[in-house]
Amino acid sequence: MPKLKTRKAAAKRFKATGTGKFMRRRAFRNHLLDHKSPKLKRHLATKAVVNERDADNVSLMLPYS
Repeated sequence: MPKLKTRKAAAKRFKATGTGKFMRRRAFRNHLLDHKSPKLKRHLATKAVVNERDADNVSLMLPYS
């Protein structure tokens, strides 16, 4: 059977944890940051776990993770 190709766009956006979950970055931290509080910006800098409803799609895009 041939090797499966990884979707490179997904590989740049998601990382797998040791337990098999996927981590993602948070939205709303690209621009228009003046009115956002430092606490919010620190929170947006942290990683988040991909929702369980989306995890199956991410795992199909990343077959070897």
